[in-house]
Amino acid sequence: MARELRAQLSASQGGWRLFVVVRGSLDGWPEFSFGSGERVPTFTERAQALKALGFVQAPAAEWEWTEFSTDPADPASPVWLLASTWVDSRAEGAA
Repeated sequence: MARELRAQLSASQGGWRLFVVVRGSLDGWPEFSFGSGERVPTFTERAQALKALGFVQAPAAEWEWTEFSTDPADPASPVWLLASTWVDSRAEGAA
């Protein structure tokens, strides 16, 4: 049975980072940096990053975007974007 894995994309330290949450792992989570810049990585760039990490987007899974305020008490404060989707290991995705 395949494990349910979640990939997350967030802006961090001036650039976008994608990582796969591997619960119960003692190793660091697989991570890909898109380098510096504010532009959100395209769908194709995200798919290529997942592939480089050994994963594929799960069938019928979609990217879900969430917006977080840096100061929930201030509606004018900057926001932080987080995107996530379900993924499979490439071996499972090919099966």
